[in-house]
Amino acid sequence: MAGRNGASDERGRLVTDPFDYRIAKDGAVVVSRGGRVVTTVGGRDAARLGAALQAADDERVQHLLARATGNYRRGNERR
Repeated sequence: MAGRNGASDERGRLVTDPFDYRIAKDGAVVVSRGGRVVTTVGGRDAARLGAALQAADDERVQHLLARATGNYRRGNERR
C-alpha cells in the first residue's frame, strides 16, 4: 500500500511485527510494538487518530500507527 493511503510496507514488517495500541482513560492513544511503548499521542491528534483507528480495517490500522510513530515516514506523506 503506497501513496495517499499510507506508507509503503514492501518488506512486510507491519505483518510480521505489528503495532498494538490502546486508548487510555484520558483519551491518549498509546502505541506499542513488541511489548514496548513506542509513542503516546495526546490531545486533538489522539482524538483524530482514535476515530480513524476505530473505522479502519487491520491493514489500515497498521499504517496509521506506523505514521503516528513518525519513525516510518519517508518525507512524502502528509500528516
